[in-house]
Amino acid sequence: MFETTTLNEQNRTVEKLWRTLLLVMTLLLILPVLVILAVLVYKGGPVLSLDFLLTEPTNGMTAGGILPALIGTVWLVSVALLASVPIGVAAALYLSEYAPENWLTRALNLAIINLAGVPSIVHALFGVGAFVLFFRFGTSILAASLTLAVMTLPVVIVATKESLQAVPQAFREACWNMGATRWQTIRKIVLPNSISGILTGVILEVSRTAGETAPIMFTGAAFFLPFLPQGVFDQTMAMSLHLFVVSTQVPDVPEALPYGVALVLIAMVLAMNATSIAFRTYLRGRKKW
Repeated sequence: MFETTTLNEQNRTVEKLWRTLLLVMTLLLILPVLVILAVLVYKGGPVLSLDFLLTEPTNGMTAGGILPALIGTVWLVSVALLASVPIGVAAALYLSEYAPENWLTRALNLAIINLAGVPSIVHALFGVGAFVLFFRFGTSILAASLTLAVMTLPVVIVATKESLQAVPQAFREACWNMGATRWQTIRKIVLPNSISGILTGVILEVSRTAGETAPIMFTGAAFFLPFLPQGVFDQTMAMSLHLFVVSTQVPDVPEALPYGVALVLIAMVLAMNATSIAFRTYLRGRKKW
């Protein structure tokens, strides 16, 4: 009895130590993010105003606002999502629900994994060759967004595939036993129960596309444009490139200006992600398993 009690106390002590260690590691991961946000708010907060958000840059981009870059980023992210999400979901559906397990499927999965590891500057060169020159889209929102879509396709495919495979196989078998076709089962059962996981991939894509600089620098983003884009074949400013420019290329920029641009960029990404997360949480609450 005494030995059992001693063993239980030792287990509780070890459990507390591991829990404390994991808590400390979690805090160490969160702390840098909080510090970065605090620095941005402290140094960039003074320039934030409606004029900063709703006017264009002036005086050689040393004053004024960020409206063209803000609208341009929304253009780039929206078109990239429209291009990559349908293709990525379709590819994941094929690999998860239709493709047989053979060397070709394994090669495709390996190619997707390798594509995710390609540096963004390589995607930029691909975008110039494929969309700017070969398809003759020119340096435009469409060329830049398609480059971003190709770069983020692996994220959407992998997230969607994992979500599809998380749906219990019993759901599919029950539908098949009722006489439903494979596509009817996917459309009525598999996709509705995996939509929350698909949105996870969309959230990750939004975060990456909004913050990328190299792929859009050569394919569609402009150094300075004093007007808003009217369509996908126009060039546009972008928040990430604008931040790079005012931080490194423009002289006599007020110290608070780059921090303000960075703060707005992070706030925009967080707002997009928060909307997607809220929708995903709502859909998860409707699951029946």
